[in-house]
Amino acid sequence: MPKKAKITKAKKAPKKEAKPAVVEIKVVNIVVSTSLEHDIPLEKMAATLSNTEYNPEQFPGLVIRIKEPKTSALIFSSGKVVCTGARSLEKVHESIKKIIKSLEKINIKITVEPKIKIQNIVASGSIGMDLNLNTLTMKLDNTEYEPEQFPGLVYKLPKAKATFLLFSNGKVVCTGTKSEEEVHEALDQLIENLKKVKA
Repeated sequence: MPKKAKITKAKKAPKKEAKPAVVEIKVVNIVVSTSLEHDIPLEKMAATLSNTEYNPEQFPGLVIRIKEPKTSALIFSSGKVVCTGARSLEKVHESIKKIIKSLEKINIKITVEPKIKIQNIVASGSIGMDLNLNTLTMKLDNTEYEPEQFPGLVYKLPKAKATFLLFSNGKVVCTGTKSEEEVHEALDQLIENLKKVKA
């Protein structure tokens, strides 16, 4: 009987391993570009719409701010648009629709369905482990770390076309990817690389 007791204890032992680190990341900003395929009279737009800023001496584009979803867009006279601030593609489409609706107020009717191209996705989250940034600077390639200027370490992953900001508490910011799938692939690569240098 004592033998059996030993067997049950041995079975339970592996369950007491350390819990895996909780990894979470979410999209906080999607930068897209599109074309409305129509010339836009920016001066008229700025004079008519209160949620716009236009200083052609400083910059050729007009800024329009949308309250819901909370986004901003740069509009150029050629009809090119760069939209930023949305957290999902659904919100991107909502914002573009609102811009098109705003243009109707100055008798500009956009008949095309704008083709949206993602330029950049910014995601932030946590990898659930503390990081020694000084050690990582020495052990990883493609890093920049100037703690006197900024508390985060910049780590470029050329294969994933992503750049990470790493903080000592395990918080991360990922930029440079063009889809949510790419964000997760880059994060997996990051964790793999960190495990290699921590091992």
